Amino acid sequence: MAKLLLLHTPHFTPKIHHRSFTSILSKSQTISFLRLSSSPSPPLSIFHPPFSPLPSIPSLSSPVIQSHRRLIPAFSFSSRAFDDSSSPPETQIEQELEHQQKEEPDRIQSGRKTETEDYPSGEFEYEKMGAWKSFIVKLKMLFAFPWERIRKGSVLTMKLRGQISDQLKSRFSSGLSLPQICENFIKAAYDPRISGVYLHIEPLNCGWGKVEEIRRHILNFKKSGKFLIAYVPVFGEKEYYLACACEELYAPPSAYFSLYGLTVQASFLRGILEKVGIEPEVQRIGKYKSAGDQLMRKSMSEENCKMLTALLDNIYGNWVDVVSSTKGKKRQDIEKFINEGVYKVESLKEKGLITDIHYDDEIISMLKERLGIQKDKNLPLVDYRKYSSVRKWTLGLTGGRDQIAVIRASGSISRVRSPLSTPTSGVIGEQIIEKIRRIRESKRYKAAIIRIDSPGGDALASDL
Repeated sequence: MAKLLLLHTPHFTPKIHHRSFTSILSKSQTISFLRLSSSPSPPLSIFHPPFSPLPSIPSLSSPVIQSHRRLIPAFSFSSRAFDDSSSPPETQIEQELEHQQKEEPDRIQSGRKTETEDYPSGEFEYEKMGAWKSFIVKLKMLFAFPWERIRKGSVLTMKLRGQISDQLKSRFSSGLSLPQICENFIKAAYDPRISGVYLHIEPLNCGWGKVEEIRRHILNFKKSGKFLIAYVPVFGEKEYYLACACEELYAPPSAYFSLYGLTVQASFLRGILEKVGIEPEVQRIGKYKSAGDQLMRKSMSEENCKMLTALLDNIYGNWVDVVSSTKGKKRQDIEKFINEGVYKVESLKEKGLITDIHYDDEIISMLKERLGIQKDKNLPLVDYRKYSSVRKWTLGLTGGRDQIAVIRASGSISRVRSPLSTPTSGVIGEQIIEKIRRIRESKRYKAAIIRIDSPGGDALASDL
């Protein structure tokens, strides 16, 4: 199927549906259509993490695209592999192997990492607590603060919806925090009082990078052996990408879902500005800098179209690969399901894309039965906000003496703080510089990670 790039003016915002391509293209002059080859596409290999948080990219939501990218496998060559001498290929290979064998002892003696040495993968490895550590954790729980005390056999509930901030939030702040969501999954995996997790997933307003990180922590939590159930009353590609990672996935009979693929939209104001006599002046370097296209152009540039097409190929290809492997389906079957434009929840159950169709109260009753709780008793639930106040120390998850500093830079970038700005409003250049200097001079931290979640801003502040 073709890939769709939808461009609209402020006066016309069409809603594209899979079955209405022809009529829309024939009636509107504001749509630019890019068609690719319809030949079968090979599976797309994506390196982890497959998505990068790009706040400046428009939201992605509807019809279907396909990937037609071929990846070239990477090989390790030395400078001798590019020798243009007239030696036969077999002789050059033998000389190369002999040369590497001579260099191997020198590498080991010099203390350098060799190619065969294993590096840490960074993957989460669940280690069951021993008897002594379990005793220490139970002892710490006796002296825990009142707000950290939880009934044994409780179920952690988290409602994932709306915006998800990359910053830590206080107990009294509203909204979801990505580091706290991820930390809750880690704590719940080791907390002997938590029997499982019950997720409510609704429309998310965040980038694919954050969605991928939450999904990775869902997979890590499953290694603990505790149950993980998802309930999705309204979902699209992002929400289903998270939910399908859970062991069980339920939806109500009247659920709203839209698994029709991905599109990207862009607005252009040049025509309106010409009518009112305004001439925009935008300075930029390079043809791929598309920030000023909204004011300078009436349609999408070829370079911008190329960038967005590559982005859609990456996201869609990875989405299909992950969903098909998670559900044990063929890639072609998932693509066929999307192209059909299915809108009935029963079809999701028939295709094996959800576990069953149930309401929320039915799932609660099912959990009571699973945990051996009487029907007239309440299911012990712990919400996201209360569980965020449980310290890692209480669960014996504190690290050693040496620490890694994490600097979170979220929001637009500016050089100095304005009089009306708050402590969490954007990335203040002079504050970030001071944090980096303190960490560099400190003997406590052995490394630093800088997480950037920003649409951009002041070029001078970024350089400094």
